[in-house]
Amino acid sequence: MLFLAFSMGTDRYLIDVHQIEEVLPCIDVKVLPGAPTGVVGLVTYDGKPIPLIDVTLLALGRPSEPLLSTRIVVTRYPEQYGEQRLLGLIAERVTDTLERDPADFAPFGLEPGTPPYLGPVASDGPEIIQWVKAEALLSEEIRTALLRQAEMGG
Repeated sequence: MLFLAFSMGTDRYLIDVHQIEEVLPCIDVKVLPGAPTGVVGLVTYDGKPIPLIDVTLLALGRPSEPLLSTRIVVTRYPEQYGEQRLLGLIAERVTDTLERDPADFAPFGLEPGTPPYLGPVASDGPEIIQWVKAEALLSEEIRTALLRQAEMGG
């Protein structure tokens, strides 16, 4: 299985490439004052606004660093009734892909209380890598806000 690798701080994380629509350079963001934590705003993708979440802000409480390798990863996430919506993720050091067997990943023993988007882990040489479940990045608060936006035609 092919994964896109990125970093949060000094740790490496992976997203299944089958969830990814496109990887973009950082572009202008429409800031949404009062948005839930982690939601930084909206970006235009294919002529339509999509929500943008900073995964580093969500996980570590600080915004992603503005590096040359910081990217917007446009992902697909399932919605009610089998529909899919697009979600932009700001991620640091998006520089490579990694081929791994899903069987290489194992639970890490601290799952209760861990954010639901942090999946199982695997060793990659001396480093531990973690599978991020993009579909679990949206809290109920964010999902409700996005559903409201969709109902209003946004």
